Amino acid sequence: MSTTKTNKKINKSPDFKNKKTDECWYYSTKVKDHFFNPRNFLKETPEEGEFDTEGEVGNFKCGDIFHMWLKIDKTGKKIEKLAWKTFGCGPAIASASMFSEMVLERGGIKIENALKITPQDIIKRLGGVPSRKIHCSVMAHQAFRNAIENFQKLKSEQSE
Repeated sequence: MSTTKTNKKINKSPDFKNKKTDECWYYSTKVKDHFFNPRNFLKETPEEGEFDTEGEVGNFKCGDIFHMWLKIDKTGKKIEKLAWKTFGCGPAIASASMFSEMVLERGGIKIENALKITPQDIIKRLGGVPSRKIHCSVMAHQAFRNAIENFQKLKSEQSE
């Protein structure tokens, strides 16, 4: 039987064990599901005009890169489609996948509501992530914000 830092007894082997520090990481079933079965993952380069905007962020310290594409409805207020690519670890992929699912629920949500989704909301929906992996949900959130900023900039330029 293993214990975590909170001393909860866990009756399974860790999903990852740092050989230098003996720190153990346990991933929730949802993290594993979104890692092995990512939702809205873009396998190919998007077609010209398929999306209205894109955003990208990278963390060179850990090597994760998040790229997100959005299709916005004609009113400019609702997200119709979201696709992403992430080069990173399991929690990075799971965070991008879960975020995309949250944004596309009920046929897509308004941009203003999607902007209210916090990294903590993503972590909660994933059933938690190891503390060293919290930045993954932050980066999914930042890639989305970057795409929205690019969309607003484009709209502003078109109206001039």
